[in-house]
Amino acid sequence: MNYPVWYVPTFGGGLLIALVAIVHVFVSHFAVGGGLYLVLAERKALREKNQAIMAFVRKHTKFFMLLTMVFGGLTGVAIWFIISLIHPAATSLLIHTFVFGWATEWVFFLVEIVALFVYFYTFGKMDDRTHQTIGWIYFGAAWMSLFLINGIIDFMLTPGSWLATSNFWDGFFNPTFWPSLFFRSFISFMLAGCYGFLTATFLEDEQTRHRMIRYSGIWALVSLILSLPSGWWYISVLPEQAGKLVTGASPTIARAATVAAFSMAALAGLLITLILLNPKARTRGLIVVVMIAAMGYMGAFEWTREAARRPYVINQVMYSNGILAKEVERINQEGFLKNAKWVKHKEVTEANQLEAGRELFLHQCFACHTLGGFNNDIVSRTKNMSFGAMRKYLATIHEKRYFMPPFVGNETELKALAAYLTAGLHQKPLVEAASVADDRGQTLYEENCAACHAADQLQPKMVGWSREKIRSALDKLAALNPAMPDYDAPPADKDAMAGYLFGLNNPESAAPAKDQGAMLYEENCAACHSLDQITPKLKGWQRGKIRTALDKLSALNSAMPDYTGTAAEKDALADYMAKHAGGAQ
Repeated sequence: MNYPVWYVPTFGGGLLIALVAIVHVFVSHFAVGGGLYLVLAERKALREKNQAIMAFVRKHTKFFMLLTMVFGGLTGVAIWFIISLIHPAATSLLIHTFVFGWATEWVFFLVEIVALFVYFYTFGKMDDRTHQTIGWIYFGAAWMSLFLINGIIDFMLTPGSWLATSNFWDGFFNPTFWPSLFFRSFISFMLAGCYGFLTATFLEDEQTRHRMIRYSGIWALVSLILSLPSGWWYISVLPEQAGKLVTGASPTIARAATVAAFSMAALAGLLITLILLNPKARTRGLIVVVMIAAMGYMGAFEWTREAARRPYVINQVMYSNGILAKEVERINQEGFLKNAKWVKHKEVTEANQLEAGRELFLHQCFACHTLGGFNNDIVSRTKNMSFGAMRKYLATIHEKRYFMPPFVGNETELKALAAYLTAGLHQKPLVEAASVADDRGQTLYEENCAACHAADQLQPKMVGWSREKIRSALDKLAALNPAMPDYDAPPADKDAMAGYLFGLNNPESAAPAKDQGAMLYEENCAACHSLDQITPKLKGWQRGKIRTALDKLSALNSAMPDYTGTAAEKDALADYMAKHAGGAQ
């Protein structure tokens, strides 16, 4: 809101951050675990007085230095560059909150650079004890960099008591600090073993090659096993909403969990095979597969950590679109565009509605959604929704899908965004009602489901389903799929939607299901009261008043028998009569 939007419609900001960040952490964690690997591998060579292993350590150190210091340094700068463009507000908040933490980390990073250069360029030129000491200094500085960055990164997911105190240490030693530190440390050691695999395959001496592949494999396998309980510990201390997202409520995290499971299984299987079962399988091709599996495991964790914060970029503090949670109420009253510094239109008019809606999309939606791009494409996700359905969906979007931020702004701005997402992107008419006025089930479906499930996608999945089975499913959506929120609606609404869904595969039954209230009125009331006769008498009646009257018809008029229908049928009949009488719902 306080910064301009860097608009890259095809890729989107979130995907760009993920691509740079996952590559960087894959190298930066190696920079930590690899330091310990070098020192212990050198000690192994000294203890065994094996010059071939010492030569391997020296070559591996050169590879390590070029990868971590050159490529790792470039990707580290790239992360600062990309987050400053995509999330400038969040970046600013992190810098101001942890400025001395960042400064300390940069000091340790400087120590890393100097120590690694000294370690590499003094191979064979310094006594063994001093050279090993330099290696330990490097590892200590690298691990302290991890220690410091870990606290700041995990603050974004679990700020903990900082929310109340704003104290540096409360934010740094947050609820996920220790489990994350253990998990990342073990991952660092695992990656050190995997990279050791990679360079060892280039050794010409067969005996040394197999010894160092086995040595590296033990590193990787033991570290992988130790990472599992710390990962479980990490999940167990997540806040309630983040825990729900991680355990299935988020489709994005569900996909990441699948990648993690397959990667972990492949990695463990390959490591066991390469270490114990078949030395002949130790080929460069399989080693590359090991690296890919390790990246999948690490990448899935990072993706999960990012996604578990949703709808926030800093949990409970700042939404993913840069809007502070504490400012939402004020902005809703004053209007978003009035408070945004980098928009052309400060208020919505009939002439600029679509353009203002586009600006609202860029500032409130583009942080997570691309426009016809690779990730969370907003065009495909909105193609099945009418203007009226979109307007109602945006009004309760955070309630229906917790991991999406609430719309922030006034009612006029909400309509402008709905207009852009429907008329602007799909040239749909700007009318409140559904195209088939009496098809209440279709309207409800568009308002509540169409953003994620196109009707033609659901249709083949429900072949053979009875209306009763569909109706029962609407009562337990979260049990069917944790990623779906429960449909919190009156029974009459669920009946109408079930009728619409049943009609997708049974068109001959669709007509009676279009409006249960109309059918009930015809069956129970139309013989004595035509709709055009009763409508004037109900003018101005609220829906609640009509619903109450249906419980005591004989008390209102002794000539009318009491209506003996179910509560759901009375709800549907009241809805139908209120719609035609003009009463509010």
